[in-house]
Amino acid sequence: MRTPKRRESFPLDRLEGSLMARRKKIYEGKAKILYEGPEPGTIVQYFKDDATAFNAEKKDVIDGKGVLNNRLSEFFMTGLAQIGVPTHFIRRLNMREQLVRSCEIVPLEVIVRNYAAGSMSKRLGVDEGTQLPRPIVEYCYKDDALGDPLVSEEHIAAFGWASQQDMDDILSLALRVNDFMSGVMYSVGIRLVDFKIEIGRVYEGDYQRLVVADEISPDSCRLWDIETGQKLDKDVFRRDLGSLTDAYSEVARRLGVLPKSNVSKPTLIN
Repeated sequence: MRTPKRRESFPLDRLEGSLMARRKKIYEGKAKILYEGPEPGTIVQYFKDDATAFNAEKKDVIDGKGVLNNRLSEFFMTGLAQIGVPTHFIRRLNMREQLVRSCEIVPLEVIVRNYAAGSMSKRLGVDEGTQLPRPIVEYCYKDDALGDPLVSEEHIAAFGWASQQDMDDILSLALRVNDFMSGVMYSVGIRLVDFKIEIGRVYEGDYQRLVVADEISPDSCRLWDIETGQKLDKDVFRRDLGSLTDAYSEVARRLGVLPKSNVSKPTLIN
């Protein structure tokens, strides 16, 4: 009787790497890689484990971060679509990738602040954690070499980055995202301090519409536990406050994105 040969397992990271190598890379940023999608007008968005802060002056690789951000961004984008907010998200493909619509990114970071924190506190001398009288929307010009400088609507109009109609629509989208995110987070005991989104233009014939693009995750939000004030966002990495994976896993667990038993093993999600 012949003994069957033992089949060697193929490591997931090698399989993932070989598949990625066969695709056309469009762009690589600090936290994601974009690949040409399987159909015209689509892009595959791959979430890396890289963590950066202070305009990439501080860098590290955090095991499992990309998996968590992929799942959390899927959760938020799906929720927004359910309430009628258009996004570029189509579906999640696997642990680290999602299929999204190809769009022209408006060269602005749109920041919504509910509480003073980070750069606002430094600029204006307002104590961190101070509740603002109303949500404040700010705009930064997307340019790493310039440090993503804060700009006004006058700058945006003068340089043609967006029309007045675009700005009206962007403001409306930003506030709708804020209402949704604030409510979702409050329901699980988390305060949405601030967040940033990016907006894309999707063209359908001669018609253009604006959609929420890029990602929504703890990388792009400030999230504080309502009871303790514990930070559950990228400030954990910026300020060396502990494990970033633990913080992101806690957010995912509260939202039901991660089973409780798998909180410490985000790489097992499928």
